[in-house]
Amino acid sequence: MSRPFQLVDVFGSGAFSGNPLAVIAAAQDLTTDEMQQITRWFNLSETTFLLPPTQPQADYRVRIFTLAHELPFAGHPTLGSAHAWLEAGGTPHNADVIIQECGAGLVPIRRGHGRLTFAAPPLLRSGEPEEADLAFVAEVLRIPRTAIRDAAWVDNGPGWVGILLDSAEAVLAIEPDRNPSRRIDVGIVGPHPDGSDAAFEVRALFSDAHGALIEDPVTGSLNASLGQWLFASGRAQGAYVAAQGTKIGRKGRVYVEQDDSGQVWVGGYSHTLFSGQQT
Repeated sequence: MSRPFQLVDVFGSGAFSGNPLAVIAAAQDLTTDEMQQITRWFNLSETTFLLPPTQPQADYRVRIFTLAHELPFAGHPTLGSAHAWLEAGGTPHNADVIIQECGAGLVPIRRGHGRLTFAAPPLLRSGEPEEADLAFVAEVLRIPRTAIRDAAWVDNGPGWVGILLDSAEAVLAIEPDRNPSRRIDVGIVGPHPDGSDAAFEVRALFSDAHGALIEDPVTGSLNASLGQWLFASGRAQGAYVAAQGTKIGRKGRVYVEQDDSGQVWVGGYSHTLFSGQQT
């Protein structure tokens, strides 16, 4: 069967500046093992597969795979998949809101200002980490424990622990231990000076399938949960822009806002850079 695919740049501020995503359409005849094999072949952080919805409210269904396993939800795969579905001629039931069906349920995605924006899912784990966890994070980040100004579990699926540092400069100065003694998923955030084009600098460090610590270029799920934390703690109000990927040569920009109901929305620009057919 010939299947269309797109390689989409998500959250970039220009071509090749965001997080790449492979999106495979017409995937209903693929098995889970075949989807995992294709994902490993692309060797990107995630690959997604578009399928017909099983719920009447949904416009399409997506399955999201990392190199190691399937995810119920992830941010940049959500926006990139919605973009690819629209590019392929998908027509939503509602012109302004796309409803994605995924392992985490139904996810609304808004269109506006040339961007797609998803509703941040509820946290699965929140609250303060234990001191032993923070000591381990500080060890992995190679910083004094006192450099961590605040911390919280910001887990909406991947298992993130959020770490606040004094400044964006401090965030960018981190040179972590790339082979920690156990697995970790840590999101680091620090404020930029007033007048900067972004309010916060974000970095996402996580353990790969072999336990090595790698950095994600731009991370929608982490920015969603960090946004919920920053708004709830009063460190952000209304809306802000986060920069991510700076340390590894990307220029990701994530648009985070909180509406009057308290719902946090996370958006960015998506662009198809390559497309073709599986033969």
